Amino acid sequence: MEPNRVQFLENRTLLVTGASGFLAKGIFFSAKVFVERILRLQPNVKRLYLLVRASDKKSAEQRLHSEVFEKDLFRVLRKNIGDESLSALISEKVVPVPGDISLNNMGVTDSNLLQDMVQEIDLVFHAAATTRFDERYDVALRINTFGALNVLNFAKKCVKSQLLLHVSTAYVCGERSGVIQEKPFAFGETLNGRTKVDIETEMQLVEQKLKSLVEQGCSEEETKHAMKDLGTKRAKLYGWPDPYVFTKAMGEMFLGQYRENMPIVIIRPTMITSTFLDPFPGWIEGVRTVDSVVVAYGKGVLKCFLVDQKVACDIIPVDMVANAMIVTADEHFHDLGSQTVYHVASSYQNPIVYKQIYEVSVRYFMKSPLLSRSGMPIVPKATLFLSTMAMFRLYTSLRFKFPLQVLRLLSITFPLQFGDKYERHNRKFKMAMRLVKFYEPYLLFKGIFEDQNLETLRIKNEAKEMHDLSGFNLICIDWEDYFMNTHIPGLVTHALNK
Repeated sequence: MEPNRVQFLENRTLLVTGASGFLAKGIFFSAKVFVERILRLQPNVKRLYLLVRASDKKSAEQRLHSEVFEKDLFRVLRKNIGDESLSALISEKVVPVPGDISLNNMGVTDSNLLQDMVQEIDLVFHAAATTRFDERYDVALRINTFGALNVLNFAKKCVKSQLLLHVSTAYVCGERSGVIQEKPFAFGETLNGRTKVDIETEMQLVEQKLKSLVEQGCSEEETKHAMKDLGTKRAKLYGWPDPYVFTKAMGEMFLGQYRENMPIVIIRPTMITSTFLDPFPGWIEGVRTVDSVVVAYGKGVLKCFLVDQKVACDIIPVDMVANAMIVTADEHFHDLGSQTVYHVASSYQNPIVYKQIYEVSVRYFMKSPLLSRSGMPIVPKATLFLSTMAMFRLYTSLRFKFPLQVLRLLSITFPLQFGDKYERHNRKFKMAMRLVKFYEPYLLFKGIFEDQNLETLRIKNEAKEMHDLSGFNLICIDWEDYFMNTHIPGLVTHALNK
């Protein structure tokens, strides 16, 4: 990305949520890259307030150093200016803020710090969220839905704040197919045409359920499962597949309804993968989404998988998400009262299908196999792909469930010899089937995310001779080359070897 694209941030003060988080999923992942990008390309930023879920400032500072600044992600900046200068830059520009977005004023209790933030902040970048598909409904509502409202309310209190950029997910669309447009939600809108969802009523339902569980004397484990079940039930009632995307959608609704004159940018990325180019190719943290399939194949444990190989796997490198955050903020800074949605996705302009990813993975691990615990190269076997849930259930019943029943009978007859073995394998099977159940809507997803708003912005910048091909132009990516020479090697280096 060209330095002049971050010129507007010179002498500006930013609030960023979601930059910390150990092995966090995509949206936290992109916030870390965003912070690195700002410090490297715009060291004249006035201040970066980084909200961290922590009990005090010291704990917040420790989390930021261990989970953000000490990461290999910062090695280019560290090499460019040296360790001492980097430490000085962080000390001068970065302010750790202990807080919690699920609370009023984002949980910031230090009155002096709070006053400084209210007086100084120019832009707010909100990426904090819980990203578990099966999160407890009470937790997901407080963080993803009411957390977004709390951040908005705080941004409106800030004297100079002129933009709130909210990182959501493209999959708030649910299980729609065809071309999906970049449209904001109407307040209370549902995906299945039912009566409008009342967000305040949803929180009341949660509080009533929690009260009932306490009165029944339920254990913490029973309460957790009950709240997870409630979240799934409420999401499906209104047309969403799980509590994660349901609560993220309601968070967007809050922003649209209560924004007043605050300019709102909603970034909706798809599945986020390793860096394409910046700060260096292949940086990734943790194994996420499609990566788990690639890793399972490389380890030789991917026997079968539920996916339609002809369907596009909509992925986006994390540096392109961070770049999109910067250019859209630049575009809408001062744009009073506006609300604009940007898909950051690849399926519309430059799709790659699951079959291509599998074929590249086969070639990669044939050339560079992973090693077993004994040090021997692992030779993965061909994977059976099943394109419907019915086919998957039939296959797994014959291949795994039936042998498990035989093992169960043996464990009853010979408990000492087979008891532990049955329990272990049965637990793994149930866990695998549970994960497939939650991933099914995404693995069989047939939607295509239109990204016309981002494309229009790219063309506009190109006309101004400010265009940088690596910035957020997906056409420049050769996906097979990216997986073969960037993403899978980065996955092996930065995720598997940790």
